[in-house]
Amino acid sequence: MRPIPVLTAIVVCVSLYLLVMQRDALFAFATDGTVPSLEQLSDPGAAQAQAADATAAATAAPAPENGEKPVAVIARRSEARVIDSAVILRGETRAVRQVEVRAETGGQVISDPLRKGNFVEKGQILCEIDPGTRPSTLAEAQARLAEARTRAPEARARLAQAEAQLREAQLNQTAAARLSQDGFASQTRLAATEAQVSSAEAAVESARAGLEAASSGVQSAESSIAAAQKDIERLTITAPFDGLLETDTAEIGSLMQAGSLCATVIQLDPIILAGYIPETDIDRVELGAVAGARLTGGRELQGRVTFLSRQADPATRTFLVEVEVSNSDQSVRDGQTAEILIQADGKDAHLLPQSALTLNDNGALGVRIVGADNRVEFMPLTLVRDTAEGVWVNGLPETANVITIGQEYVREGVLVAPTFKEADQ
Repeated sequence: MRPIPVLTAIVVCVSLYLLVMQRDALFAFATDGTVPSLEQLSDPGAAQAQAADATAAATAAPAPENGEKPVAVIARRSEARVIDSAVILRGETRAVRQVEVRAETGGQVISDPLRKGNFVEKGQILCEIDPGTRPSTLAEAQARLAEARTRAPEARARLAQAEAQLREAQLNQTAAARLSQDGFASQTRLAATEAQVSSAEAAVESARAGLEAASSGVQSAESSIAAAQKDIERLTITAPFDGLLETDTAEIGSLMQAGSLCATVIQLDPIILAGYIPETDIDRVELGAVAGARLTGGRELQGRVTFLSRQADPATRTFLVEVEVSNSDQSVRDGQTAEILIQADGKDAHLLPQSALTLNDNGALGVRIVGADNRVEFMPLTLVRDTAEGVWVNGLPETANVITIGQEYVREGVLVAPTFKEADQ
């Protein structure tokens, strides 16, 4: 067995152990307690100046009792500022109304078509269907109604006559019954009067049935007239509201059935900006809040929140929000992508370079700052907004000395010799 591969493996294992488990001790031994900055590695002159500044800072600062040497880092004094913490989301424009206007009856189209893109007003004719025999059907129903109405007085007169005959028969029956009790009338006469009463009652029932039949005839004729008139009204299909034609209306000569499409009308004023808010931000948005949007072409819009969904989308756990924006010139189209910003309460935040962010051993995002006695402290952060100038974060105190260069070479509790730079340097 050759000893060289074994020795090589041992050296690699020892090196990995030192780099992983004893990184601080290794850096202190290699750099004599001082970690070079990125500027020192790229600029020898800056490295010498940085070394001089670190030496002066170490000389000015009280030396630790245990002889620990401070690590040179570059820091920035950051102060919190109040920013407008707007809720930002991606969405799209939507028409406030969109309706597919369809036929309710069948027939041949006899109107010239309107082309898509035209503006139509409420009540304007979109499609007109050939009436066919519908006027004749209406006239027939009107004739039946007139006939039924002439039968009704006759039926009422027959009923009145039958009721009068019934009252006369009842009087005769009463008189015959009294005379029969006193012995002045025979049982035959009494039976005859009773038969007259029964006949009169039957005549009354027959007259009532005739009157009901006449009334039913009137109602049936009136119903037929209403159905014929409604069917004739359905021959003319009109726009339900002011809007734009998204499709051509039905072509002249085409045959339409009940449910056939006449045209699609959309209303774009006002326009709706629709987006979905995550559940972590839904409580920060209120109805009536001012909102703005930027379309993909760069145009900016402004409106107010008019709807907040009370039910989350089961797949994304987000809530629908709608913003109403004026669009009197109809220039904003349905379905355009928009970046929506909804106004929310402001909060204190720090503007830091993104390179200053780091992770601790537990994987938490934050920064390392220069704490008391020039000792390193780790502060977890929450990202508020990402901009071209840097990231806005909160979680830091009102004023903090944030390590911007060298934060990856130190840990919590390590003594540092900070060199402070302004934000514009």
